[in-house]
Amino acid sequence: MPLHISDLLARPDLNLSVTYDVPPRLLARTVEAATVSDLLVPGKWLQGGELLMTIGLLLPMEPTACRAYVRDVAEGGAACLALGLGQGLPYQEAPEPLVRAAEEAGLPLLTVPDEVPFIAVTKAVFDARADEQREVLHRAFATQRRLTAAAAGDGLRPMLEEWTAATGVGATVLDPLGRLLAAGEREASPPPAEARDLIERVAARGLRGSASSTAAGRQLEVQPLGARRLRGLLLLTGRPDDAARSVVPGLVSLLSLELERRHLRDEPERRRRSALLSELLADEELSAGRARDMLASAGLTAERVRGVVVEAGDRSGGTGRGTPAARPAEDAAHDMAADLALAVPGGLVRVTDGVIEAVVGEDLDIRDVLARFAPRCAAGIGPATAPEAVRVSLHQATGLLAVSRSSGEPAEARQSEASRLLLDLGDRRTLHGYADTVLGPLDLADNGEELIATLAAWLETGGAWDATSRRLGVHRHTVRNRLDKAMDLTGRRLDDPDDRFDLWLATRIRRGGTPAPGPAGAPAPRPAPRGR
Repeated sequence: MPLHISDLLARPDLNLSVTYDVPPRLLARTVEAATVSDLLVPGKWLQGGELLMTIGLLLPMEPTACRAYVRDVAEGGAACLALGLGQGLPYQEAPEPLVRAAEEAGLPLLTVPDEVPFIAVTKAVFDARADEQREVLHRAFATQRRLTAAAAGDGLRPMLEEWTAATGVGATVLDPLGRLLAAGEREASPPPAEARDLIERVAARGLRGSASSTAAGRQLEVQPLGARRLRGLLLLTGRPDDAARSVVPGLVSLLSLELERRHLRDEPERRRRSALLSELLADEELSAGRARDMLASAGLTAERVRGVVVEAGDRSGGTGRGTPAARPAEDAAHDMAADLALAVPGGLVRVTDGVIEAVVGEDLDIRDVLARFAPRCAAGIGPATAPEAVRVSLHQATGLLAVSRSSGEPAEARQSEASRLLLDLGDRRTLHGYADTVLGPLDLADNGEELIATLAAWLETGGAWDATSRRLGVHRHTVRNRLDKAMDLTGRRLDDPDDRFDLWLATRIRRGGTPAPGPAGAPAPRPAPRGR
């Protein structure tokens, strides 16, 4: 327990006395140390919380000078002032000007009798402080033992319950997205609204630091959990005392160990979901019912889904799957894939040759997930499709990786500025990646080359059905049927100017000619005629 002025007054061996009727709140001040000084201006030598003792050798007796002396002591942070009395000393009792000045300043003024040396008071203060530190250490060890015993059990909750019972400080463990995993209270509740910003800040920094704040009269503190990667977050609600504070690192270590253990325990389930995704993508004749059943078995029930492809870091320096240069990239890909599997509903994620592929629901804010778990990584986001067509969406997402590398942010199919961005970039790899994204569904279809050739001819003739028919040597109805099928596969519309421009640009890239403005290049597509 902290040492208070009242504790010193209660010790009969010291026989200290107060010189005026000191209010109880002042006697409850904590004494941090004891020191002796007869300086007239001792305040600058104080750190705060001291019992300052003096024999008053140079103490002035004028009221104004006494007030200045007491004010300096108080402003220096002293808990109280003690005047030594006795034979051969300047004072045998406390002088009235000093007593009045101390009372006016709200500074407790004690007297030390002749038979008690200052060193006895000093030893009493430091012995009490040492006892306090031993008590703090004893409670810290006891709490750590309770936590260690709880860690031998199963799960996070036993540790959190022991922590809360021992310290009175609320504790909650969240996953990296801020979702509740376990709490120390019986009635677990989501984190308070005031903690959301704090959680987001720490999560964005990974394992690089904690943060704390005070909101609505409560102290909030967030600590990251995990060994090599962020596995979770610890939210403490309340103000830990010194003993509890010293145990926080041990609590963080034990919780991190449990989360790492849970991560390893979940590996078979991640493998199962990866295999399920591979099976889903391998079936070229996948029916709608079968696709929905497979997704539902993983807990993904969205009506429409999209494919996502992520490059886990720079793979350009690798020389093969088994080489030292390729190994870290592959390990990073698997670590990142595990994070994404935790973050996306269904957890349908796999790693193929160092590239992460995932299938997510249309409503998921995938950009937020990528910003959290794959920052600064090239990523392509395919368009939303029916579950049976997810292979097409994933193929388009792969084609967008080149765009993402150049732009420095995830590239999404059907972004309105995509074609303008590609024209500005002018990089051949980027342009071909864009063409693969737009025409990918046709590449996978039967007679895909025929559909692309028909589309290119129709666009180059400005949407003229008869001219396209003559150029290809087929009936105009055949042209119409082919284009209807192409639009169904790509999800585009010929009467949409943006769609027509994207299709025209993609077909020009496939033919090997970069579009140029004016007569020297291909004619820009004109609006489609109302009739066919």
